Amino acid sequence: MARIKAGIIGTGFIGPAHVEAVRRLGFVEMAALAEAGRALAQQKAEELSIPRAYGNWHKLLDDPEIQVVHICTPNTHHFNMAKAALAAGKHVICEKPLAMTSRESKALVKLAADTRLVNAVDFNYRYFPLVQQVHYMVRKKEVGDLFAVHGSYLQDWLFYPTDYNWRVEARAGGTSRAVADVGSHWCDCVQFVTGLKIVKVFADLRIIHKTRFKPKKALDTYAGKVLRPSDYEKKNVTTEDYGTVLVEFDSGAHGVFTVHQCAAGRKNRLYFEIDGSKCALVWDEEDPERLWIGHRDGPNQILMRDPSLLHEEVQPYCHYPGGHPEGYPDGLKNFVRNVYTFIADGKKPGRNRENFSTFLDGHNEIAIVEAVLQSSKKKQWVRVKY
Repeated sequence: MARIKAGIIGTGFIGPAHVEAVRRLGFVEMAALAEAGRALAQQKAEELSIPRAYGNWHKLLDDPEIQVVHICTPNTHHFNMAKAALAAGKHVICEKPLAMTSRESKALVKLAADTRLVNAVDFNYRYFPLVQQVHYMVRKKEVGDLFAVHGSYLQDWLFYPTDYNWRVEARAGGTSRAVADVGSHWCDCVQFVTGLKIVKVFADLRIIHKTRFKPKKALDTYAGKVLRPSDYEKKNVTTEDYGTVLVEFDSGAHGVFTVHQCAAGRKNRLYFEIDGSKCALVWDEEDPERLWIGHRDGPNQILMRDPSLLHEEVQPYCHYPGGHPEGYPDGLKNFVRNVYTFIADGKKPGRNRENFSTFLDGHNEIAIVEAVLQSSKKKQWVRVKY
């Protein structure tokens, strides 16, 4: 397989995870990175053992050896960077959200189609083996007609008013936080496994900490924070900590999900239940090795992540035998594997059916978030405008 050279823009929490994931593929070299300034870029390049460092992301795009660009920066930069990367002839793997508005994301979908370059958005929960198993169980009619879908995405990393991150700021993270940040993952995951599309929403959003205290010194995402009162500055918050959203799917099925970033003890819990006419399925990201299967007329089951027990199509998503746990890094690896194999095989987006989440998926999630915000404001059902 031909060796591919990649570059990455942004090396905060998620950037190093991308670097590790692509290195595990064996045929991809992370050859360059770009950061905000030469000194930081050089520091990060040394930490991550990346040979070339650029203090300006435009210079990374000018590097003729870089074929694929990973965009792992704060949200507000995604649109301009993705647009410029496509214009420079680079394949793009972008963190979500793809852009700040659906108008911007729709423009990127069109530009990607015009350039015929590979484009992907990191909805990595799709690529957990048991999520793939749910997808194929639904596809093979083992679940039956889908009655309802419900679940949540709960975290506690913003539990205290002294917890702070750029995602709290609307100018950097966007006008929605909990729904856009983690609710988008829930919606993508559920739409992927069910094959259904969310068409209407009714939302209730809440800002729990209307004032937060920003550390005067920058801290890493999810880092513990033990500072003195004088080390903070007071900031007003306009983005939601909590939301519950009723949803209607294009099949007529209904559902509901809750997102909450102040849920004590929940570290990163994406949870969904699918209730079908033959059985129900439950998957919990904090317990990713087990799939609960519910029955009316017999014992309920627990299906372990064991490649010998899963559908044939799912087995490539398992890299170790049953009992050897796989989790978050492996889901990300499966995502980038699908993207880079697609590139290495010379396939073209649109012509060949992608087995990864694309710019179109990223656009669809932004459209859902915008409908959620509108619904919460109007206190009524709102149709999603894709």
